[in-house]
Amino acid sequence: MNENLFASFMTPTMLGLPIVILIIMFPTILFPSPKQLINNRMITIQQWLVKSTLKQMMLIHSTKGRSWALMLTTLILFIGTTNLLGLLPHSFTPTTQLSMNLGMAIPLWAGTVLLGFRHKTKTSLAHFLPQGTPAPLIPMLVMIETISLFIQPVALAVRLTANITAGHLLMHLIGGATSILMTISTPIALTTFIILLLLTMLEFAVALIQAYVFTLLVSLYLHDNT
Repeated sequence: MNENLFASFMTPTMLGLPIVILIIMFPTILFPSPKQLINNRMITIQQWLVKSTLKQMMLIHSTKGRSWALMLTTLILFIGTTNLLGLLPHSFTPTTQLSMNLGMAIPLWAGTVLLGFRHKTKTSLAHFLPQGTPAPLIPMLVMIETISLFIQPVALAVRLTANITAGHLLMHLIGGATSILMTISTPIALTTFIILLLLTMLEFAVALIQAYVFTLLVSLYLHDNT
């Protein structure tokens, strides 16, 4: 049971080789280039959503922060489409892997921190020690602030992993219960099927919300350091 339950989170292989890179590249086909195709409603809606989201994130940023606009746009589109494709039957969701999420969170977090130390050195160092701190508490507060700084990318990755994994596990459990109840009690199976449909719609929302939250937190880290 445990092997079947967590089988969907194992990296798929082909001829003994992992194909996760191909899966990660797959969402790019969902965004056709308007230079190659005639504009249609889908492309127009995609462009409007991207511009609206980017405008919302860039409101708080300075000129230096707005130079990250392309990076943040790519990040939210990648995470959102990857999460959505992971909801398809017999699919694999790369964002359920903590290693991949850490691979996204650590470089982005490190980039914002290094940018802060480069352009706002005094302000960045001042965050480690609030003004007016009593002398006996200085070592403890510096240690606490340092730990809180280094735990930020871990919190980013764990939040995304936990939310996506929990939703997939719950859908797997309810789906398995529905298939078993079909042979036992049709009314109860119909009830669980309705619950599964509602949960699936919720997971679609969660997939997009988690992409937005991840990118928004990176944007806030950037704002604090520019």
